[in-house]
Parts: sequence; structure tokens; C-alpha cells
Amino acid sequence: MRRTQTLAKSRDDLADIEDEFAFSVIEGLSKARKVLPCRYFYDARGSELFEEITRQPEYYPTRTEARILEENADEIVENIGDGELLVEFGSGSSLKTEILLDRILPSVAYVPIDVSEAALADAKARLAKRYPVLDVRPIVANFSRAVTLPPDLGERRKTGFFPGSTIGNLSPREAEGLLAVFGKVIGKGGRLIIGVDLKKDPRILIDAYNDASGVTAAFNLNLLHRINRELGANFDPDDFRHEAVYDPQHGRIEMHLVSTSDHRVDICERSFRFKAGESIHTENSYKYTVEQFRDVACASGWDAQRVWIDAKRHFSVHELIWR
Repeated sequence: MRRTQTLAKSRDDLADIEDEFAFSVIEGLSKARKVLPCRYFYDARGSELFEEITRQPEYYPTRTEARILEENADEIVENIGDGELLVEFGSGSSLKTEILLDRILPSVAYVPIDVSEAALADAKARLAKRYPVLDVRPIVANFSRAVTLPPDLGERRKTGFFPGSTIGNLSPREAEGLLAVFGKVIGKGGRLIIGVDLKKDPRILIDAYNDASGVTAAFNLNLLHRINRELGANFDPDDFRHEAVYDPQHGRIEMHLVSTSDHRVDICERSFRFKAGESIHTENSYKYTVEQFRDVACASGWDAQRVWIDAKRHFSVHELIWR
């Protein structure tokens, strides 16, 4: 029988792991406080579960942001002129984008950027039927790095679109870095329309990430199923429970997978021990006041312009201009 070993924390000990997913999992579980990057939630099943989350009555962000966009779309797109470029970071299905595309000139080109080639292909096919003359140029890429736009579109004035409050998955300092990357893509004088979840009664936040139907719990636990399937691990998801808590000090919701027993898990010839009550930190979702987010945007090189907020002040959509 092959003997497994617990991985040391040194990155040098990870040099033999070429697969990015495996590397991230091994590295995260080797920390004193175990973590797994939330970007790995979105395999095919995870994406399906997230879409189901957005339909839960407790989960307000998706429908609230869509309502803000619908009620203010004419104002949001009024500065997107003839022949300009709409660039969406992490476009996915591009469904929210249709709210804007319905109101912009047909000469505007649309560049959706996403890591999923399949999602981009599906979106392009759907958009071609709805907007036959729209120039759609998908780019398969990680939007956290500066993306090179098609040469024939690169000189056009640009508006970026980043809905969904995905910016909240990053710490404020990390958010500054990502916003700076967006600025390099958009260019001087370009605009960014970005969705940002707002601080509110913590009970509303906790309920949104602990829906009564258990869909968010299934979404969180699906990460263990993915690790088992893709890395040959032997997680028993029944040994963990989903937990979402609000951290008022950092202004964020934290999602965890909490071990319900003492047990061991083997992954990629490494062994990891879990104690009952020990957690794997799987996601942060930072919430902001309008002023706090404007400060983050300003620190990264953007000037804050207009902001649109729903009547309950649950969610905001910001307009920024790159300096």
C-alpha cells in the first residue's frame, strides 16, 4: 500500500503539481486555516446550482440588480455612442447584458470575455438570433488579467460591464487590483458599469446565503464532489455541512464547509486530516457602502460618476470613468 503524506506549506513542495486546480486545492488545504478558491465552484453542476440560487426567494442580488438595470437602462447606456465597444468581463450567459443591448445602437460591437468557451458559444448563438446585425466577438480568457481586444476594435471608445457583484469576492485591496486591470483594457476616458452589493441588515445577508431549500448548501458542497471527480479524492460530503456567517469587522459574508467528524481525506497522494468543527473557508462576499466602494474605485484609477440604487438600498450599480 502506498503511504500518503501531509503536504508542507512551502510552494517549493508543490512544484511537481502542474494542474492549476490540483495545485490550488493542495495548497489551500495545507494551510493552518484551510481554504479553497471560490472560482472552482463553477463546474457544469456548480453553474446549474448557482442559476438555481438566483431564483431562491432569499437571494435578492440577481433580481434586484436586473430591476435596477431595467429601470435605468436608457440612462446607463446614453453615453454609449455610435460604433463604440461594449466589453463584458466574466460574461457567462450574457443574459443581463441583453437589458443594455436592447437599448444601444446596432453599430456598437459587443465583446464578452469568459473562461467558458461553451458559455460564450451558447451566448453568441442566442444573441445572433435576437440581434442579427450585432457584431459579437467572444474572447476565451481569464478577465483578471489584461485582455488584448481584437485589433480592429481596439481603438474604439469602450464601456466595460461587470454585473453580479462579483467584485465582492475579492478583498478591497484585491478589488483595486482587478479594477486597475479593467482600466488598462478600457483605456483613458472609458466607462465601467459595475454591480456592487451594499451593506444592510446582516439577517438579510445570512438568509441570502442560507436559503431554506438548501440550494446554496448543495452549491458549496458540490466543490467536494468536483475534487473527488477531477482529482481522485475521497471526500465524503456527508462529513461536512454548509455554513454562512457575517463578519461585521470586515463587512463580508463568509462561506465555509465545516467538518462534522474527525476524519482523513486523500488527494493526489497527499493526506489531510480534519477535526470535528474545523472548516474549509470557500468564499468571501464583501459588502460596501456607496462611499466605501467609490473610495476603492478612486484608489484604483477610476473616477466615480453616477450610481443607481434600488428603493430598499440593497444593491447598487456604479458608473466609473478611467483616468
